[in-house]
Amino acid sequence: MRLFRPALGLAFALLTACAPADAQIEAVWPGAEWERVRNADLAAHGWSREGLDRTFDFIRDSANTTGLVVVDRGRVVFDYGDVEELSYLASVRKSVLAMLYGSWVDDGTIDLDATLGELGVDDVGGLLDIEKRATVRDLITARSGIYHAASNGGDDLANAPERGSREPGTTMLYNNWDFNAAGAVFEQLTGRDIYDEVERQLAVPLRFEDWDRGAQRKSGNLEISRNPAYHMWISTRDMARIGYLMLRGGEWDGEQVMSREWLRTISSVVTPLEEMNPVSRRDGYFGYGYMWWVWDGPGAVGPFEGAYTGRGAIGQWITVLPAVDLVIAHKTNSVYSRTTSWASWQRVVELLLDAKGVSVDRWPWS
Repeated sequence: MRLFRPALGLAFALLTACAPADAQIEAVWPGAEWERVRNADLAAHGWSREGLDRTFDFIRDSANTTGLVVVDRGRVVFDYGDVEELSYLASVRKSVLAMLYGSWVDDGTIDLDATLGELGVDDVGGLLDIEKRATVRDLITARSGIYHAASNGGDDLANAPERGSREPGTTMLYNNWDFNAAGAVFEQLTGRDIYDEVERQLAVPLRFEDWDRGAQRKSGNLEISRNPAYHMWISTRDMARIGYLMLRGGEWDGEQVMSREWLRTISSVVTPLEEMNPVSRRDGYFGYGYMWWVWDGPGAVGPFEGAYTGRGAIGQWITVLPAVDLVIAHKTNSVYSRTTSWASWQRVVELLLDAKGVSVDRWPWS
């Protein structure tokens, strides 16, 4: 495994994100490879080499991270581990699917207000009449009110209300049935395979360095639900490209690859923190958008204002912090029997912001 660490030398004083030299640096887009900020130029970009060394030491000793890429205005300022390795994104797949919906919504192929009944959607054992009133929008915001078992586990179904007890659109519950059905509806309405769309909409225009269409495969017990999970295998450095497209509002090197309005929509709060199910509330600072977790409530200030993240089991994150022009792509490959805890991820974010000289009055998780 390759470990990247800024070179040792005289420590640089922490610089604020608004320092004059820092403010003059314009954003760029990666070409075939990411542009890397040289150690000698870190201070001019607003970064402390000493702070990045502390981040490296924490990850090496405590975090179980297998891949990390930190992008500041389109340039890699820090990475760690094997950032080229393809591995399982877990639930970050859902955030990627939300992005793919945009162009098909814009051209009218997908009507977000179409109901499952109108689309002929059903499942093993049948859906209830009330459940068939759920819309496509309800699926991609996890508000369908359908508490049917999914073909794969890893959700909050154990804490679901009784089936048929919630009107669609009124209650958020993190249930993989919604997300898998959202994938099935996407393929039904577009006539396109999800992985072909990842390739067309993301891998090709963003020039993924490690994309392998053949590595992608669906899974799940179809005797439980007819909708499989559309798991994805993407490298950490290509995850960073996805995050950077989100940060730039769908623009890529002068071309509008995805709708700015749609990306703003999916990364905005639909279910605010105070309305989240106690289990889905997780760490107490996220609301939920269109398959993206969005900082909300008292913690959504400073560098976390307008911030959002895709997040998956074991330790997968694509985190976008627009207020400080930062993307953090984090990977923990489960094949190594590793897990990165929420607390470790939070500490990595703290250390990186400290290394960038960003003052934080209140950490969302404190």
